[in-house]
Amino acid sequence: MKNFFLLLLISLLGSSAVSAQSLFRILQKEKPENAEEINQRLIYFTDEILKEELPENEILNANYIPVFSDEIYRERMQRLDDQTPIELDYQPVVRRFIEAYAVRHREKTGKIIERSELYFPIFEECLDKYDLPLELKYLSVIESALDPKARSRSGAIGLWQFMYNSCKMFDLRVTSYVDERMDPEKSTEAACKYLQYLHRIFGDWQLAIAAYNGGPGVVREAIQRSGGKTDFWEIAPYLPQQTRNYVPIFIAANYIMNYSREHNIVAKPNQYPYFRVSPVKVKKKVSFKHVAAVIDVPVEEIRKLNPIYKRDVIPTGELPAQIVLPVEKIGLFIDREEEIYAMKDQPKKYLELQKELSSTKGKYPIYHEVQAGEYFHKIAMKYSCTTHNIMKWNNMKSQDIYIGQRLKIWVEPSENISQKPQRDPLMKKSKFLLYEVQDGDSLQSIATRFKVESVKDLVEVNNMNQAKVVEPGMVLKIVQYE
Repeated sequence: MKNFFLLLLISLLGSSAVSAQSLFRILQKEKPENAEEINQRLIYFTDEILKEELPENEILNANYIPVFSDEIYRERMQRLDDQTPIELDYQPVVRRFIEAYAVRHREKTGKIIERSELYFPIFEECLDKYDLPLELKYLSVIESALDPKARSRSGAIGLWQFMYNSCKMFDLRVTSYVDERMDPEKSTEAACKYLQYLHRIFGDWQLAIAAYNGGPGVVREAIQRSGGKTDFWEIAPYLPQQTRNYVPIFIAANYIMNYSREHNIVAKPNQYPYFRVSPVKVKKKVSFKHVAAVIDVPVEEIRKLNPIYKRDVIPTGELPAQIVLPVEKIGLFIDREEEIYAMKDQPKKYLELQKELSSTKGKYPIYHEVQAGEYFHKIAMKYSCTTHNIMKWNNMKSQDIYIGQRLKIWVEPSENISQKPQRDPLMKKSKFLLYEVQDGDSLQSIATRFKVESVKDLVEVNNMNQAKVVEPGMVLKIVQYE
């Protein structure tokens, strides 16, 4: 309850002073003695406002991050639990992971919701085929964040994170051109078969889910070490930490995917949801780049819709095959497919490749701080550039570097190595509180109490005149810095 009290409802502020003040009646008690008491009042206040469902089209300010009491979380979780054979227990550890999705990683959660418009219909159809609980689709949320090209440190790949050596067991083919672990339909089929098998072994969905992460042997050993107990929460202390956390994270993912709107997480609509894409037959070898040029769809989008192909090409050896395209472009592809097949690529030569590596077009700069044991070639390999590129970008005449030196590196946009772009300073604040001014308060005393950097900052956030005297009953927005 101490991590985040992010309580801002900007749409209320500045709209109607009378209605806003009436909403704050819950705070109109004797002056709070400490920050914890203030926090508890604010939690209760937020719960009272947001108990009702949000109006259908109402979108709150993006900075408003509500945090609810255990009572509210428990009520919502009970509703979800009533709809599934998988036990969704609300525990303190579950709340911790809910707030990870809802607060610390809310931007990533929004991206997951956007991707779900494409992948969840595929998952649901397959889960229904195997008569499995539809809520198992949320396993892919914690496995890959719904990214079919996701790769773990251990080498597991795809929406459902299969290792290379497990492919044969699940009939997933991996070649130099194709990786069926990244095929949404085939990998989901394999995941369903495995989950069905695990449930037959353990007869309990929480144990089956834990085994999906750690393996059946790990769960069997935990049961044995616990003296034969078969309740997940009782055997959890005997599980590796990653597997111990896996079920609580799964429960939290269930919650956030159903209550994202209540947490003011508004995802962008997916440009190509499930019902706006369709496969079309390919007769000859074809390059994504050529398809993109003819049907006027960015090659990045074609790549996203066809993640199974590792090299942006459907080779002759894979025919007959299909390519997934936006439905409105399929007619154009069919009309001009012979033209597309006839297009040829010329391999890039050394000088052309060097020019591309040194170019900053379409790239953005990050700064690498030299660590002990690093040298020029190692840094160049990390960022897929050359030592000459780094020297040019930093106006260096030699490759001598020292620990702590900051090197400018121009990189392609990539989730793996990109640094977050700088945002408006006000967007970087992590905590928002609403505070009702009490007798004896001043701007300086309020700034000091809440550790605001300066009175000026408090004034700017609330659009006030610095000379204005605060009065009891006024509601101020308090921004606490990251």
